[in-house]
Amino acid sequence: MERKVGSSTVTTKEVKAALEKTRTLTSEEEKVLRMRHGAGAPSTKAPLPRAAGNNEELADELLVIEMQLMKAMRERTGQTKSGSKPKVAAARAAESSGNPAKDKIVRALRKKK
Repeated sequence: MERKVGSSTVTTKEVKAALEKTRTLTSEEEKVLRMRHGAGAPSTKAPLPRAAGNNEELADELLVIEMQLMKAMRERTGQTKSGSKPKVAAARAAESSGNPAKDKIVRALRKKK
């Protein structure tokens, strides 16, 4: 194997073009190359890569996990699927007595807590 004589410069555009074509790099290797040569992501509008890749079974499993997490988050925050106001505020609105003096006292007591 002969040694190369001279030097060569790799430009950011060349690195971007090469990274878009290749599929053999790991995500860590790609990140290092982008950082080292200042080559940003191909586009800010490009969709994010899927964690499951081409594996349909894994994609289904990840979707189920995501749905369970969203359901748990909604229950924790008290929101419904449509994004209406939390249960606490709805309960307070429902218990309004219609008596302004009583409502004023109740509000003052809640602020004291």
